[in-house]
Amino acid sequence: PQDCPLEREDLGRNTWSLLHTLAAYIPDETSKEDKEDLKHFMATLGKFYPCDVCANELASRPMVLKQNPPDVRSRNDFCQWMCRLHNSVNERLGKPLFDCSKVDERWKDGWKDGRCD
Repeated sequence: PQDCPLEREDLGRNTWSLLHTLAAYIPDETSKEDKEDLKHFMATLGKFYPCDVCANELASRPMVLKQNPPDVRSRNDFCQWMCRLHNSVNERLGKPLFDCSKVDERWKDGWKDGRCD
């Protein structure tokens, strides 16, 4: 039922929706403070994440912070970074990859065929 606590899969889908939508709606040009806040947000997300398996995975993934820190130079850069991060998780889980050239259609503007209008 919809009024029950989220299962891990639902929590994951909802979290990705939040993260992609957040990335889609940050300002096109981010301030220095915005950039630091975004980096901090991504760095601490796993600390309180309500799924232990997911939180541990997020905290231990070297891609997130060390090898490939969040690209916060602009809205587009952050959207593309988020898409690549999500695709890395999907690849590991054997799920289909998303075409990162379509992030604005999926998370901000709606599909070009008008089905979101």
